[in-house]
Formats: sequence, C-alpha cells, structure tokens
Amino acid sequence: MAQERGEPGRFDFYVLSLSWSPTYCEDRGKRASDEAQCGIARPYAFVVHGLWPQYERGFPQSCQTPAPYVPNPLVNSMLDVMPSRRLVIHEWKTHGTCSGLGPQGYFDAVRQARAKVSIPDEFVQLADYRTVSPEEVEAAFRAANPGLEPGMIAVDCDRRRLREVRICMSRELGFQSCPDVDSRACRLPRMVMPPVRASH
Repeated sequence: MAQERGEPGRFDFYVLSLSWSPTYCEDRGKRASDEAQCGIARPYAFVVHGLWPQYERGFPQSCQTPAPYVPNPLVNSMLDVMPSRRLVIHEWKTHGTCSGLGPQGYFDAVRQARAKVSIPDEFVQLADYRTVSPEEVEAAFRAANPGLEPGMIAVDCDRRRLREVRICMSRELGFQSCPDVDSRACRLPRMVMPPVRASH
C-alpha cells in the first residue's frame, strides 16, 4: 500500500470512514473515560472518523507540514459529527491537508459527505451486544442508500469487533467503486458490535 506525503489536491477519490464509536471507546478503556466521545453516557453510534483522499492504490497523507491552523469555532462546529477535538485536528493534519481545500472547505466537504449517507435504522441505537457478519452490515447500508453498490463499501474490523464502515465517494461526493479499499475489508465470518450507552 503506497503511502506518501503527496501534493495537496492531487488524488482520485475520497473514503468517508464511519467509526463504530462503542468499539473505539471499548478499545480505549479507562484512557477514554475523560473524552466527550467516551464518557459515562457514551451516546454515540456511528461517527465520522474522517474523509480521506485516496489514490486508486494507496493514499497520500500529511501533505502540508505544518498544517494550516484550524480556528477554534470551526473545530467546535464539527463536534456533532466528529465528537473529539483531537480527532478533528488530527484528521485535518493527516488527511484534510491532502484535499487541496482550506480548513473550512474540507470540513464543509466532511459534513456534505456525511449528509449523503443514511445510517441504517438498526444501527442508530443499539442497546445490547450484537453479533453480525460484515455482509449483513454492508447489506443494511446498501438498503438504506440507493445507488451504493457492493464494490463501493468496505467493512473494517479488529480481531473480533466491527470498527468502521468505509464508503468510497468521488471528488464530487457521489458513491463510487474502489477495488483497492474493498480488497482490505474485514474477513471475519461474524463480528461483535458493542452497544451504545444511552444517557439517562
């Protein structure tokens, strides 16, 4: 997988990565307890991990060092879809700087990309542990998103849990196929989805 610094704005397509927040929080354990995303309530289901510029094979990263500054109000404005200040800033430095857009333009694109994807109803609020196959998760997303075909989405897992759903999008943010991303999808027959904790 070719990873290189790359030139801002020179890439082929985007991946919208939607992280299953309960897996991230379970993975972080006590280290995450003070984060807004993973506090006692832990109310988040799928959240935006990032919008990643890609090549047909591999991807650029950290295309501007130091990265242009992200104003505080812009960081705060993204916390409803990316509930971690550290994540917002990290994604800008690592991936946003390769988009060819400024901070405002990049995060506008993140929000537009997220708005184009419907989260399947059964994954909006998960009250208990659930075991699913990668194919079931993919099928649910495809059913909820007309035009999303099998080669345009990849489910990512760790050794036993769902981690992310990655949806490939053109530079104009339409769904598009991505054989290289799809080839790295989860190979588990079944995986666990930890529950969302609702705030009381």
